[in-house]
Amino acid sequence: MQRLFTLIIILALLAAAGLGYYAYRPLPLPATPFEFELKQGSSLKSVARDMHQAGLLEQDQLFVWLGRLLGKSTQLKAGNYALEHPVSPLELLEMFTKGDVSQNQMSVIEGWTFKQLRAALNANPDIAHDTLNLTDAEILQRIGATETHPEGLFFPDTYYFAAGSSDLAIFKRAYRVMQQHLQEAWTEREAGLPLQTPYQALILASIVEKETGAPGDRTLIAGVFVNRLRKGMLLQTDPTVIYGLGDRFDGNLRKRDLLADTAYNTYTRGGLTPTPIALPGMAALHATLHPAKTDALYFVARGDGSSQFSSNLNAHNRAVNQYQK
Repeated sequence: MQRLFTLIIILALLAAAGLGYYAYRPLPLPATPFEFELKQGSSLKSVARDMHQAGLLEQDQLFVWLGRLLGKSTQLKAGNYALEHPVSPLELLEMFTKGDVSQNQMSVIEGWTFKQLRAALNANPDIAHDTLNLTDAEILQRIGATETHPEGLFFPDTYYFAAGSSDLAIFKRAYRVMQQHLQEAWTEREAGLPLQTPYQALILASIVEKETGAPGDRTLIAGVFVNRLRKGMLLQTDPTVIYGLGDRFDGNLRKRDLLADTAYNTYTRGGLTPTPIALPGMAALHATLHPAKTDALYFVARGDGSSQFSSNLNAHNRAVNQYQK
């Protein structure tokens, strides 16, 4: 019995020593800076598993034991964390319980084009500009995107990052967030929509995003476009024409522009545009996949951000005369 008791004491001391050694041993970073998002409501076990999969922890169970032993397993604070140099598991736990989140942030705005997104990243002094000399196609390849055109693929949101983070990391994060939101929205879409793929939904959502001046009109605008697609009518939406003009657009859309055929001119070509024309936000995605049930086929801007909707051409022409001429 005495031998067994002594053995247990020795094993306990060895375990404590091993855990103590582990607690203070610096963790090599899989990337510098290493960025990690701790989501609201995450358990210590799920956080350890995620960090193990990201390459920070060699194995996750010791980290869980350490956190539980120190009574920190229920004190984790959500946020975006960034490590600039190796830290020990104990220091990492302290960061997570104190909420030492990274402070740099960048907002990606609904309705931006990919060109505007690139310009904003290039102008940010806290970001490493690794894409500066890359083409759009090379950026898509570097972030693992399967699409061949970058427009509309990046979710508008505020992204937190450590100073010196690569712009590629931000592109990759925004791309993954958009893929996640798009797939979830597509799965929950209303039945019977004239859209065959999530990418078509993204295209239409980008048009809805650019056409919406007043948030309350968003689902009605989506409803008009869905109605026109169902009837085989031209979408006839100015933002697509403007996108097709590119740098030639000088701020004034002329009649000749509406008549000049391009791949994005929805006055001369039926159906959706080949790609999105901007970054749609969550509200535009939801409105596109849950449009208002309306008989409206037309709308015109009132001049105050809102739109006037009409179900026939005569009523629409009267609205145009009232609000536009």
